[in-house]
Amino acid sequence: MPRDTLTKEQIVKAAVEVLDAEGVDGLNMRRLGAQLGSAATAMYYHVKSKDKLVVLAADHVFAEIPLPDLDAVGWREAATRIAHGTYETIARHFWLLPAMSTHIIYGPGKARYDDHSLAIYESAGFTGHHADHAAAAVLMYVIGAAQGEAAQAAWRAHLRRAGADEEREARETVEYITEIARGFPRLRARTEESMAGEPGEPTFDYGLQALLDGLTSRLPA
Repeated sequence: MPRDTLTKEQIVKAAVEVLDAEGVDGLNMRRLGAQLGSAATAMYYHVKSKDKLVVLAADHVFAEIPLPDLDAVGWREAATRIAHGTYETIARHFWLLPAMSTHIIYGPGKARYDDHSLAIYESAGFTGHHADHAAAAVLMYVIGAAQGEAAQAAWRAHLRRAGADEEREARETVEYITEIARGFPRLRARTEESMAGEPGEPTFDYGLQALLDGLTSRLPA
């Protein structure tokens, strides 16, 4: 595809596809050119570097997160919805977390997200830096909660790039973790509960609601 028929939007969307499959380490201009059927040099005509492209891709992903309507739901429901939307987005795009650890992510998509997050906590009654702290606390919780799932997806992407047997490696890793857990009484009990399929409140929801309870207690009387 000649460079004059490519658009920056096409390049960014293709970059997201490559990142979803292979992670940040698997993204380069040659790989992206192959994804688009174009020469690697055509990428540089629109995006000056891989780092710039990662930032654009991350901002594009933040724009995917659905924003709750504050006229239709209360602040806690809105906070719960945007937290779930953020968690699910990170789970779909596992590379977002390592990108955020090495790049300053900003752009219209991230600004849209940040502005609406502040609106949620301002609607609850937080003002000024208190709204900033509330929004940041929930985002940090979501990032921490999503770390495990994102790490697993990144590990699988690494195995694919290395040409390893993904399913065999995953099975052997689970068996090893289970064997280690058997040597510790509390971990053994929880492993047995999990294998028995005993239901429990999802960890993410438990922690999120506990955090929102704490924020509620900090609201002005």
